Amino acid sequence: MIPGVSSRRRFSDLSEQEILALAISSEEDDAQIYRNYAERLRSDYPDTAKVFDGMAAEEDAHRRALIDLHNSRFGDVIPLIRREHVAGFYARRPVWLMENLGIERIRDEAEAMERDAEAFYLKAAQRTSDAATRKFLGDLAAAEAGHQTRAEELQAEHLGDDARDAEDRTAKRQFVLTWVQPGLAGLMDGSVSTLAPIFATAFATQDTWTTFLVGLAASVGAGISMGFTEAASDDGELSGRGSPMKRGIASGVMTTVGGLGHALPYLIPDFWTATIIAIIVVFVELWAIAWIQNKFMETPFFRAAFQVVLGGALVFAAGVLIGSG
Repeated sequence: MIPGVSSRRRFSDLSEQEILALAISSEEDDAQIYRNYAERLRSDYPDTAKVFDGMAAEEDAHRRALIDLHNSRFGDVIPLIRREHVAGFYARRPVWLMENLGIERIRDEAEAMERDAEAFYLKAAQRTSDAATRKFLGDLAAAEAGHQTRAEELQAEHLGDDARDAEDRTAKRQFVLTWVQPGLAGLMDGSVSTLAPIFATAFATQDTWTTFLVGLAASVGAGISMGFTEAASDDGELSGRGSPMKRGIASGVMTTVGGLGHALPYLIPDFWTATIIAIIVVFVELWAIAWIQNKFMETPFFRAAFQVVLGGALVFAAGVLIGSG
């Protein structure tokens, strides 16, 4: 036992029966994780879901073989021991932490699961002096390595180039609809709509601190408004645009960022220095928006630049004229 941590045991303190029981429970957990991945992906990525279904079936087969081995050596009663009961044993991330990640991240996580298990059993085999235990752990490591090979075979069987390309396109489209589109709308709104109040205040007062406070208030207020508006406008069920919470966060945060970009320079006490830097920031913001539109929304770059830069220039001019008047 580990001093002061009575609920966890060292791996070296486990008996061969307990090691076998640990392997059984681990195989059972991994099979369930793969099934959850499959269910999570089935509607949008059916081919990848089939891969995870196959991997879950492989884990079930190994679990049954391990149970048969346990029954033949130790009887029918399997000790209750799980990963979290053993100090230093590899952990699995909760499935709910993976639900919001992209398909490539989930695929990578599945590969890491098999690699972690193999590496652990190999290291454990090297640390034991008992020949039978060493052989047993080596067999487990070989089984985990076999899982990786089988996963590659299942991907080749169910996930050909065409299927994978189609799923990648779906993933990109979902990313654009859920994050890029509302984020871009927020960035445009924050960058353009706050130009007039910020620069009107700047030229009317020539007080950098007052201008900063107005810019901060306008940016945060616009961010909250855009975030709630985006989240409430569409629950994503029919449009396929994804979680309203994610879209609201993307829109709200980027709206605030867009406004703060040219408000922060007014923390500089000198009015003209702050104003020149703010104008440079505005220029960078507007061209960045045009680039994002071109890259993710497939809007021709010069058309996007013309729309964004012209609109921003008009709003900027209006703010300066109102503030100067």
